[in-house]
Amino acid sequence: MSFWTAAVIIFAIWGLVQIYTRRHDRELGVTRDEDGNPVFAPRDDGQAAAALEASRREIAELAERVKVLERIATDGNTSDARERARIAAEIEALRGLPNAHNSDERQKEQSQ
Repeated sequence: MSFWTAAVIIFAIWGLVQIYTRRHDRELGVTRDEDGNPVFAPRDDGQAAAALEASRREIAELAERVKVLERIATDGNTSDARERARIAAEIEALRGLPNAHNSDERQKEQSQ
């Protein structure tokens, strides 16, 4: 195969690809800028706006979930959180003990 035969075959393949790409772009509503980069035309129907709003709401909800998960993952691992948990456990343990004031009164009653 000579150089010119290879060049013609490559040029023909390139042309077919360009034709296919342009035809496919027209079906999707894609235009090209001066550098040949695809530029997607905005859709004017209400479905696109509704889908965009639904996507924004979903992203906001997911961001809130991530914040909660980050707080759960980090709050229990800090020294302050461990200290709060220790104090809370100590308070709950003291609540389970009989009241010191009542035990003093019982001792007085028993001694009489």
